[in-house]
Amino acid sequence: MGMSGVYGEAIDSESEATIRLAVDRGITFLDTGDFYGMGHNEMLLGRAIKGLRDKVTISVKFGAQRGPDGAWYGFDARPAAVKTSCAYSLKRLGVDVIDVYRPGRLDPSVPIEDTMGAIADLIKAGYVKRAGLSEVGVETIERANKVTPVADLQIEYSIASRNPEQKIFPFLEKAHIGATLYGIFSRGLLTGSKIGGRGDFRAHLPRFAGGKNASLVEKFHGFAGDHKMTPAQLCVAWVVAKQPRLMALVGARTRAQLEDSLGALQKPLSQNDLAELEKLFPKDAIQGTRYAEEQMKHLDSER
Repeated sequence: MGMSGVYGEAIDSESEATIRLAVDRGITFLDTGDFYGMGHNEMLLGRAIKGLRDKVTISVKFGAQRGPDGAWYGFDARPAAVKTSCAYSLKRLGVDVIDVYRPGRLDPSVPIEDTMGAIADLIKAGYVKRAGLSEVGVETIERANKVTPVADLQIEYSIASRNPEQKIFPFLEKAHIGATLYGIFSRGLLTGSKIGGRGDFRAHLPRFAGGKNASLVEKFHGFAGDHKMTPAQLCVAWVVAKQPRLMALVGARTRAQLEDSLGALQKPLSQNDLAELEKLFPKDAIQGTRYAEEQMKHLDSER
């Protein structure tokens, strides 16, 4: 997502090089959305994986409606829209099949059974391998899973966003469903990333307003330094230690960021480390919701 303007300007050549380096380093799961840059991200990914298709699993989110100016107009997960979106994604990616296909959000006007039925049709026709979901709660997952097996839930999770621990993660383990965890850096809040120029949507996020979380982030950075880690490495290491069954998504935009994040794999956290860190950074300590108020209303996962 970050390679397609959401955090400000990105350089396509560096983005493509970062993706190829990730594959070279053994990363096999690549996540995109057809609304990231309105097709830009899929075309970027398609160029980057030429000759590498057999080495990667591609996850695609669909459904968000946006205008030429980037405005958001809601969500469309009607069966016809699902299949149309898939057709365009296949072309932009330059692939014959999408490994995991999922609605980016729950469409409140369309029963999840209808949306998943359309994905099931795409699986039967050979255009999709597996069905996934994103930012939905347990009840929706259960209903969807009755239509076609749900392979994976995408959900935000970091030391700053721990709600999935209450109901969602226990259910996923019981149901033998995987999860890909995004936002592990809390969109750069935990790493000290500054809001960029035009188009950086973090300017509208409550957690970034007025430096309200600065002292907490400073403690996080201090812990990282004491353990000879960068803040990004600590973010990754915490998620990997807390949820070893699940998969952390690293939103690197450059090769340097990617290499930094991968360094966490050589610096695992012990249970004592986790306890010490969570004493400094307790659950719900962060101020502000993870999205703006209006967007929070549309998150089925928060209900």
